[in-house]
Amino acid sequence: MPLDAMPGKVVEIRLARPDDEERIRRFLGGLSPRTRVRRFFGGVSRPGAGFVRALLAVDERCDALLALRGDLVVGHAMSYRREEEAVDVEIAVVVGDEWQGVGLGSRLVRALMRRAAARGAGTVGMDVLGDNRTVLAMIRRMWPEATMRVSCGTVEVTARIPH
Repeated sequence: MPLDAMPGKVVEIRLARPDDEERIRRFLGGLSPRTRVRRFFGGVSRPGAGFVRALLAVDERCDALLALRGDLVVGHAMSYRREEEAVDVEIAVVVGDEWQGVGLGSRLVRALMRRAAARGAGTVGMDVLGDNRTVLAMIRRMWPEATMRVSCGTVEVTARIPH
């Protein structure tokens, strides 16, 4: 069932703030091992303060968005602006297990892309584990022209950001 059709499932997407450290720590702790591996390509059971701050960084090169239901983080998305690379921004998104499959990841990606395009980015890159068929299908829907290159069990995706 799509997110908009779920009664009582109002989700706000907003910029991350420094006071979100405890919220993001709880969110990460509530992710299943499978979801943690798919997002971080390894386990992240007790994230350190520096790691948490990096996930919340918003500045001229970094962007971080949170999806919240009330005070509860249900999704996180971030982008990092590259200089002199093949793509302008790299992105990463993770959605809480119980919120997967309802369109929240797509909403987060679209919000990141709007912000990146407003800052002048024209291309986006991301790495996806090769077995993450759901995300690869979402990418194909959002960017049918995306190039996908398999490398060591991951798929390196490059796409143009629509303006």
